[in-house]
Amino acid sequence: MRPPPAGRLRRLAEELEESGLPPIASEPLRDMVLEEIDHALRPVVHEGRVPSGGTILEPRADPDRWGPGTQLEITRKSVAGQPLADLRRFADGLSSWLLRRADGRDEWLLFDRPAGSERDLVVLTTVMDAIVVQRHPSGAVRVVGDFGVLRWLGLAWHHEPSVSTWVDLVTACAFAGDTEVLEAMLEFAVHDLGSFGIGSLLVYRPDDEPGPAVEERLPTPPPLQIRTASHLAPLRHALAQVDGAAVFDREGILRQLGVRLVPSAAAEESVDPLHGTRHTAGRRYSYDDPDATVIAVSEDGPVSVLRNGTVLGRSTEDD
Repeated sequence: MRPPPAGRLRRLAEELEESGLPPIASEPLRDMVLEEIDHALRPVVHEGRVPSGGTILEPRADPDRWGPGTQLEITRKSVAGQPLADLRRFADGLSSWLLRRADGRDEWLLFDRPAGSERDLVVLTTVMDAIVVQRHPSGAVRVVGDFGVLRWLGLAWHHEPSVSTWVDLVTACAFAGDTEVLEAMLEFAVHDLGSFGIGSLLVYRPDDEPGPAVEERLPTPPPLQIRTASHLAPLRHALAQVDGAAVFDREGILRQLGVRLVPSAAAEESVDPLHGTRHTAGRRYSYDDPDATVIAVSEDGPVSVLRNGTVLGRSTEDD
């Protein structure tokens, strides 16, 4: 396999920097990142099939932390010295990954379950202190690191900043609850729902007392925990099929699903509409339940955080 042309990599580097990828000080790491992104954008097609793939680049965290931190059972196998093209052939970017280091100590990583959603990639990069490049079976290409997520949209890159860069903003103002639970909900909203275009309303209620009246239209859901990785796929799958809000308790456990948020007369009079029906309902509910935090996810991706009738923050940079 021929290496990509230097001119093409240079243009790719300029495009990525303009889109939000910060400069990478280490030249060997920068070269590997560009090489993997170029390969993800231009994979080798075999008999009409476009393979998925995934590479974890230069992890700096202690390997003993990888399994507990990601909630995965990880099998490692050294493959140092083998041709790169052959190594990539076995890495699907879901359950099997290629790990590359600048010093050539490459490995295969095998997971006990698929971990290829955008949120999975954020967890991998955070726990391993690495950069991840993935081509998903859907064709989506993502570059993930401490800078956030870069998504290739077919014509341009979209930069989704790290949730950690703005979570302080939404917890500083009269926040009641567990910061780690809210951060997990925000990561789920941005990387599991927003990246799939699943419009939703998530309500975090840290108060055990009954909240404002809502219209319950579905049976009590299973107690899925927002901080348990294996619970997120069924939660995302359910939210893609229902209207209404999902309500979580202080510990981040799902308690109600598909509820219609009914605003009070005072909320309708005092709180202006926001975007469409979903955001308006969430904003007015937050006015009626001021200790709650409402996360509204648009079908086109951006996430808004609402409390006490006020918009505290949005996930997109331009907002």
